Amino acid sequence: MIYDFCVIGGGIVGLATAMELLRREPAASLLLLEKEPALATHQTGHNSGVIHAGVYYAPGSLKAELCRRGSAATQDFCRQHGIAFDVCGKLLVASTAIEWARMDALHARARHNGLRVERLDAAELQRREPNIVGLGALWVEATAIVDYRKIAQAMARVVAAAGGDIRLGTQVTSIAETHDSVSVGAGDVRWKARKLVACAGLQSDRLARLAGLETAFQIIPFRGEYYRLPASRKDVVKHLIYPIPDPDLPFLGIHLTRTIDGGVTVGPNAVLGLAREGYRKFSVEPRDVARYLAFPGFWKVMRTHFASGLGELKNSLSRRGYLEQCRKYCPTLELADLLPHEAGIRAQAVLRDGTLVHDFLFLDTPRMVHVCNAPSPAATSAIPIGSMIADRILG
Repeated sequence: MIYDFCVIGGGIVGLATAMELLRREPAASLLLLEKEPALATHQTGHNSGVIHAGVYYAPGSLKAELCRRGSAATQDFCRQHGIAFDVCGKLLVASTAIEWARMDALHARARHNGLRVERLDAAELQRREPNIVGLGALWVEATAIVDYRKIAQAMARVVAAAGGDIRLGTQVTSIAETHDSVSVGAGDVRWKARKLVACAGLQSDRLARLAGLETAFQIIPFRGEYYRLPASRKDVVKHLIYPIPDPDLPFLGIHLTRTIDGGVTVGPNAVLGLAREGYRKFSVEPRDVARYLAFPGFWKVMRTHFASGLGELKNSLSRRGYLEQCRKYCPTLELADLLPHEAGIRAQAVLRDGTLVHDFLFLDTPRMVHVCNAPSPAATSAIPIGSMIADRILG
């Protein structure tokens, strides 16, 4: 049998792509391969669970548009499939004069992106969130929370109901393109498909090289370490609490995030990972480390972000340092409140010149689309991203 489509990757982007391909071509045959024994095992299942509204992205940019559309589409999908979500809103808190100055630009950007944003002074911030302090804040009403694993599982059910063949525990070991098909191997098993889409996340560069493509980038893993507050502190905030981000850094800073199960997480920081898929603290995969140490772009990134990297490392090694970051806006937190919680790992694409890739990065051939970078917030934007990928593979 030759499948019409093969999708590699059972995260939310791969599942959204498979769902869209079968929606557009209901009679098509589709094979989805996932190397783990369950779906949404990596980035999809290890994020903060936020449905972002699109505050941070340049007005008119693709990321801003995809986020806006993705937020609405994600909430519609949840309603259709009975998945709980909560539009709890977000406060971006300015704790310093520098952050206060940055808030002006962020406010203007959010309004240009069509969002309802309210600027709060210190007194109004304290009234809305008695445990939070700051010089002021931006109130973003449209931000929501959800469990993305449940969304991924529902997408898989849609794919299966449309005739898609989902294979778990199937690690791809070979990809070969010919003039009329793509051959995909997993050990001794082989399949053929007329078109292939690879949504491999943390392994996207390796899958592209496996397919014989030249890659001028490499995935460098960054661990996002979280803590969880005890149940006794679950009411410490009513909304999501974020700092005003540094525009020169690719990460949003440590924040307080309500979760759909009623808890509150604190994090993440952003430290260099020693394993692409090692979620335990101090996990090391020598192959992963050796690969990025040999990559010129890695050293350029380290030089550019050396100071901020040291600060993140300090917070990783010291709970007290991490607590200091949180207490800038939530001074009632104590060291005993920071309970262990599973980390996430961000697949950061880096070019050979040290540029951090913040936009979409695709490698296309006549019969393949490799999604090498799907920038944050990819989970929020997964449904329109899947549509965009379908345009590429069908076009």
